[in-house]
Amino acid sequence: MRPERKIHANPNAGFAWLRTIGALVIVVDHCIPLLGVQGVAFFPPSWFVTPGYVTLMAFFAMSGFQVQDSWLRDPSWWRYSARRLLRIGPPLVVTLLITTLVIGPLITSWPAPAYFAHVQTWRYLVGTTVLFLMQHQLPGVFLGNPYPYAVNGSLWTLPMEVLAYGLVLVAGLVISFGAPRFVLFVLLGGLVWGDTVLGATEAYPGGGGSLLVVPIGSLVAFLVPFVIGMILRTYRDKIPLRPWVAVALVLAWIPLTETAASRYLLAAMASYGAITLASHWPWRWDRGRTLLSGSYGIYLWGFLITQLLVMAGVRQLWLLIALAVPAAFLAGQLSWRFVEEPTQRLRRYLRKPPPRPEPRSEAGRAVVATLSR
Repeated sequence: MRPERKIHANPNAGFAWLRTIGALVIVVDHCIPLLGVQGVAFFPPSWFVTPGYVTLMAFFAMSGFQVQDSWLRDPSWWRYSARRLLRIGPPLVVTLLITTLVIGPLITSWPAPAYFAHVQTWRYLVGTTVLFLMQHQLPGVFLGNPYPYAVNGSLWTLPMEVLAYGLVLVAGLVISFGAPRFVLFVLLGGLVWGDTVLGATEAYPGGGGSLLVVPIGSLVAFLVPFVIGMILRTYRDKIPLRPWVAVALVLAWIPLTETAASRYLLAAMASYGAITLASHWPWRWDRGRTLLSGSYGIYLWGFLITQLLVMAGVRQLWLLIALAVPAAFLAGQLSWRFVEEPTQRLRRYLRKPPPRPEPRSEAGRAVVATLSR
C-alpha cells in the first residue's frame, strides 16, 4: 500500500504562522494612529473595527485553545502557572529594562539626571512589570510625536491575557472537582451576556469601570473568544472544524458589520476561523518554524519601534509600514533567540513525572494496596 500523503501540517505550525502574521498586522494597524493620519483606514470607517482588533480577537481565541491544551495535558496548578510565567514574564521584563534604562535616557527631552530621578521612570518599570499597575509614559519620551500618550501601547492587553490564564486554571480545577465540562458553555453564556451589557468596542472600553488598570468591558469582550478557544479544544472530538463554516462566518459578518449582530459574529468568526485555519494549515508550509517563533517579541517591540521611527522623522504612512514591519520582525527574532528560547528550556524541569510502574508480584501489589489505604 502507498503511504497516505499528508495534506495538513501540525496545527502548531499553523498557529505559529497565524500568530506571526497577526503580530505584523497589528504593527501595520498601529502605524495610522501613531502618525496621527486622518481619513485613512484599512476597513471602512463605518465598520468601527480595524484589522488589528479582529487580529486581537483571533489571538485570544488561539491562546484559549493552546493554553487549555496545555492544562489538559498536564493539569497541575503549579506546573501550569510556572509555564505561563516563563512564557510571558522574561521577554516582558527584558523589553521594559531596555526601554526604561537604555532607550528612554537616550531619547528623552529631559536631562538624564532628572529622568532617572523622576518617580514616573520607576513607576513605568516596576508597575508595567507587574502588569496590573501598568504605566504608559516615561518622562520626556515621545512628547514630540503625534501620539505622545504611550511609549508602548501594545502592552495594554497583557494583564487581560494573564487573567485569562487564571480563568483556565479556575475552570480546570472546578471540573477536576467534579463539575461537568459543560460548565464552559455556561461560562461563555455569562461572558456573552456581560459583553452585551458592557458594550465594549475597539474605540470604547465599555462600562463596568476597571480592575486596577484593566477595563472590565474590554476584558469581557476579549474573554469571549478566549473561552470559545477553550471550548473548541475541550470538545475537539465533538465540534468539527470545517473550513466552509469558517468562510460562512466571514461572509455573514461582512454585511452585518454595522448592526448589533456584528459583536457576536466577530467573536465567533475570529475564533472559529483562526483555529480552523491553523488546524488545516498546508503541509508544504510546515517549514521554517524557527522564523515563526518570534510573534510575542514582535508584539512586545512593534509599537515602540514604530514610535522610534516616527520620532526619527518618518512621517509617510507606507514608508513607515515598510520600515516598521521588518524591524519588528527582526526584534521578534532576537527576542526569541536570546530571551524566549533560553527561558523556555527551563520547562524541562516542569515535566510531568512518569507514572509509577505497577509491581509485578502479588506481594508487591499487596504492599501498594496497603500503603494506599
